[in-house]
Amino acid sequence: MGTKNTDLRVIRTKESIRQALVELIEEKGFESITVKDLTMKARINRGTFYAHYQDKFDLMNKCEKEIMLDLSSMTKQNYSSVITALEVEDAQSSPPFTLTVSLFEYLNTNSGFLKAVLGPKGDLSFQLRLKEFMWDTLYGNNSNAFIKEENLRVPSCYLAAYMGTAIIGVIQEWLGNGSKESPQEMARILTTMMVNGPYFAAGLKK
Repeated sequence: MGTKNTDLRVIRTKESIRQALVELIEEKGFESITVKDLTMKARINRGTFYAHYQDKFDLMNKCEKEIMLDLSSMTKQNYSSVITALEVEDAQSSPPFTLTVSLFEYLNTNSGFLKAVLGPKGDLSFQLRLKEFMWDTLYGNNSNAFIKEENLRVPSCYLAAYMGTAIIGVIQEWLGNGSKESPQEMARILTTMMVNGPYFAAGLKK
């Protein structure tokens, strides 16, 4: 029983530190945050903080790593559904990818942290890692990838930059506006733009 209570206490402590990080990023930006700020906001002592994290960079890194692992696991689970959806001849009438719906549901659940870290006062390096992750996981040079190097009509570096920036931009816009649309609606919006392109989404192309 004691171990279970200790585990719960650790989980609650880490949650309060993470929440303090989110609030402080929005208040003053990650660069200006100190460990003292975090401990005061989370109402813990310095010893408790250092029992879990070396410094604020270690805290941020561990939070971000958790997000990346979750996204990687989600992608692997839904990978085949994307390939199946892309094989539908009438792409305009195909429903949003299961993966895209799962992605926005996950973003919604973790919206506090992601809004802070992807916002103007957050961590720019995380955005770059997220772009690399998207390309490597979904389109990278592996045998299962549904975008094959030999089929590309433009250099892969530019396609990766375009798609990564576009997806992250849509996510930032949605989180920044308070996630007004449902995850299902956002999945439909993103699928329409990704599958049919911005000209189609803008009504310029049939």
